[in-house]
Amino acid sequence: MIRDDSRKIVKGDTFIALKKYHDGHDYVLDAIKKGASKVIVEKGLYDVETIVVNDTHQYLIEYLHDNYYDKIKHLKLIGMTGTNGKTTTCFLIYQALNKAHHKCAYIGTIGFYIDGKIKDLNNTTPDILELYELLLECVSKDVEYVVMECSSQALDMKRLDGLEFMYGIFSNLTQDHLDYHVTMDNYIKCKQLLFDKVTLKTFVNIDDKNYTYFMRDNTITYGFGESDYMLSDDKLSLDGSTFKVNGVPYKSKLIGKHNLYNLLCVIALFGELKIDIKDIVPLLSSPKGRMDVVKKDDNLIIIDYAHTPDAVEKVISSVKELQHQKIITIIGCGGNRDKTKRPLMGKIACLNSDVVIFTNDNPRYEDPDDIINDIVPLEMNNYLIEKNREKAIIKGIQMLNKNDILLVLGKGHETYQIIKGVKYDFDDKEIVLRNI
Repeated sequence: MIRDDSRKIVKGDTFIALKKYHDGHDYVLDAIKKGASKVIVEKGLYDVETIVVNDTHQYLIEYLHDNYYDKIKHLKLIGMTGTNGKTTTCFLIYQALNKAHHKCAYIGTIGFYIDGKIKDLNNTTPDILELYELLLECVSKDVEYVVMECSSQALDMKRLDGLEFMYGIFSNLTQDHLDYHVTMDNYIKCKQLLFDKVTLKTFVNIDDKNYTYFMRDNTITYGFGESDYMLSDDKLSLDGSTFKVNGVPYKSKLIGKHNLYNLLCVIALFGELKIDIKDIVPLLSSPKGRMDVVKKDDNLIIIDYAHTPDAVEKVISSVKELQHQKIITIIGCGGNRDKTKRPLMGKIACLNSDVVIFTNDNPRYEDPDDIINDIVPLEMNNYLIEKNREKAIIKGIQMLNKNDILLVLGKGHETYQIIKGVKYDFDDKEIVLRNI
């Protein structure tokens, strides 16, 4: 077995030293002590069989392809990229294919699923070695389709190199991850890499201003605008949504306009797969932490993962279309991440809400006061600050009166909070349920 984590080495394994978050060469001796019988490195000689290569990551890609690709190549891979909507759309596709009796696995932000959740993942899109392990497990469990979130960082880091996707999907593109990509141009170029791996068809949201970057000869378009799959006659309520696609009526229990895009993407994919989905759409549900609704008397509390300016605006705009009195928004920003989006998110929250409570998200190693200072729009006056996230949620619940909506944004499905590098148990939904 080839492994890139020295802690997982068992006697007889091969250790490959990758340069990822840490330089794997720093752990070669640890791997040998654990029983590695062979090491693959870019430098150095050791007391076990040593293979020296120019690029260990490229070696690994070629090794996996040469030794395992034949075992996984019959899997029908569906990859999705974009800033917002990947998790919900991929999870809806996962549900829909399984309900249509086409066994499907899901790989993404909320974990690895086959017939239910198998495990959490460290990254939205795993490293290539872990990804092969997951795909081989899919083969062992007779999976037909695998739907996968493809992050821009993963595409840039070549985690998907060597794989072919039957279908590729683009949802939208707005500011995020500029701490990594630096410029929007770099961000766009990384997203485009997915479509270079698609063998059959791509799907593009034609309503996104960046859609032209993703158009190909094999592209199917979807959106409210003139497109191959055009959505119209949408009506939103607290009980769900009704809408038409190319004149065909659908209904769903999902709320919010952005969920219409997610559903439309699923309908477009199924249209090309020639699978009837009309009776399946009403059965689909969002994953935990995506427009996750809790009712309190006549009020709604909605937990959502929105953590970009565009996502925050879309979530609040979606609930503004529902009958309500006040909108109260609880929001923060993650530490050690793109700082330029913080003032944008704070201003969007204040402009579109009656009251905003600014609080901690995951400060990580950053001073929470610095994050709050970055996000708070001093020119606005409809906000308060409560850095303790649990107290902020309780305060938001206490402010509810009648027909109000409380939005708890930023963490969604996450069950932890990272403060000064320490990971604490914390679940927004559990806090809400304990205090209503």
